[in-house]
Amino acid sequence: MGQSWEFELDVIRIGAHKDLDVLLADPTVSRRHAEIVRTPMGVLLRDLNSTNGTFVGPVRIREVFLGPETRFRVGRTEMVFTQEDEVIDIVPSVEDSFEGVIGASVAMRQVFGVLQRVAPTNLTVLIQGETGTGKELISRAVHTRSRRADGPFVVFDCGAAPEKLIESELFGHKRGAFTGAIGDRPGVFEQAHTGTIFLDEIGELPLELQPKLLRVLEQREVRRVGGSKTKAIDVRVVAATNRNLREEVERGNFREDLYYRINVVEVRLPALRDRRGDLPSLVNHLIHRADHNPGVVGVAGEVMALFESYRWPGNVRELNNCVVRALPFCDTDRITIDALPEGLRAASADRAPAEGVTTASPILSVDSELPFKDAKDQLIEAFEREYLLDLLDRSDGNVSRAARVAHMDRKSITRLMKKHGIKRPS
Repeated sequence: MGQSWEFELDVIRIGAHKDLDVLLADPTVSRRHAEIVRTPMGVLLRDLNSTNGTFVGPVRIREVFLGPETRFRVGRTEMVFTQEDEVIDIVPSVEDSFEGVIGASVAMRQVFGVLQRVAPTNLTVLIQGETGTGKELISRAVHTRSRRADGPFVVFDCGAAPEKLIESELFGHKRGAFTGAIGDRPGVFEQAHTGTIFLDEIGELPLELQPKLLRVLEQREVRRVGGSKTKAIDVRVVAATNRNLREEVERGNFREDLYYRINVVEVRLPALRDRRGDLPSLVNHLIHRADHNPGVVGVAGEVMALFESYRWPGNVRELNNCVVRALPFCDTDRITIDALPEGLRAASADRAPAEGVTTASPILSVDSELPFKDAKDQLIEAFEREYLLDLLDRSDGNVSRAARVAHMDRKSITRLMKKHGIKRPS
């Protein structure tokens, strides 16, 4: 009680052995219990296969990055880690791309700086960011730059699979485990063996399945639904979410122990509106990679001004959709205002230009020969359809995801789809 140690070492070893840096008399502490390691990305606490474990809060950990004033426990001894007179900054990469992901802004080069250090390791990565910011692209980039690049890269969307089948999809099933299980089937963890598994929208995972996922991540073995034997797996986990998982933990919607297990390295992707300086290079990249480009080489000045004034709620995915939709309607080698989706022009009409940007406001087309109510209803109908088409496109046809993005009830989305004759993509 009350003991303290101060070190200027890259590795600090904790345990009951007299030769270690921090010697503890606690009988529940192993001879070589844990270590604190300075890494380029931060300070890492690592358990050394101790008997009684190392804990951060209620969570038994193998390794976790320590923040200022982090409390942890070895055996029954509680300790507090404090960094004195040192700030670890993320140094932006000098490169303006990372495995096909581009961005010269400081925000993106900071992301690349983290990825360059993390990708070659086996550390679990949690990617956070709004819908459409490129979380799956980043996860693929991490896999490509890792030592597992020759292994499989398997994607599982926790928000898209039917709730009753999620467990089977994740862990596999044995024949006869449930109605329709006509044969043995491996889950995505087995499929990703020796490679990387990307758990997209992990915040959507049902609460009752979270302990099972945690057990797989901790023990690195799976048991198929309906089976009695476990199978060892060797996978690296990259997870992503557009939710604030810390808030979900506080609300009781996400287990704290699972949160700590997946949040070993956190990568936050900036929204497109926070990296507007990347727009010209992004637009150019999207134009030249499109597979149906009729000869377009750029955009008109008024179009770029419109792009810079728009908030892009769907981020880079929405920008990509806008560009590829416009290409077939271009009559010159530039994308003009007339080639853009009407929804973008209408949405941009009511938005103030970004600071330092001057642009003409697109004119919203209305028919003044109609009675006011009829003209208003016509405009609302057009807006609903355009918004819904764009929303479903950005949500990859997933109605549940579209409802979450729009802050609407799923039934309301379905009703509007029926009203406007929009069918879900097959």
